[in-house]
Amino acid sequence: MVVLIVGMLICVGLAVAVVGLVAVPARREGRELLTPQGEELVATVKERTESTLDRTGEALTSAKDKVADTIAEARTSSVSEADGVSEADDVPHDRAS
Repeated sequence: MVVLIVGMLICVGLAVAVVGLVAVPARREGRELLTPQGEELVATVKERTESTLDRTGEALTSAKDKVADTIAEARTSSVSEADGVSEADDVPHDRAS
C-alpha cells in the first residue's frame, strides 16, 4: 500500500514539473493556455456547476444539518454513557414475558 501511495505521489510530482516547465513560461509570454473551444468548455462547466449548486443547495444544507445533529447526539450519548448513565437505564424492562 505504501508503494502505491509513493508511486502516486511521484506521478503527481512529475505532472507538476511538466506544468511548471511548459505552461508557466507560455503564460508569461502572453500565450493562452486553452484554445477557444477549451475556454468555451470551461465556461459551460462553470455555468452547469452554478446551476447544480443552486438546485441542490437546500438539499446540501439539510443534509449538513442532519449530520451535525447526529454527531451532536452521538457525542451527548457517549458523554452520558461515560458518566455511567445511558438511555437504556431510563427504560423499564419487563422480564415477566
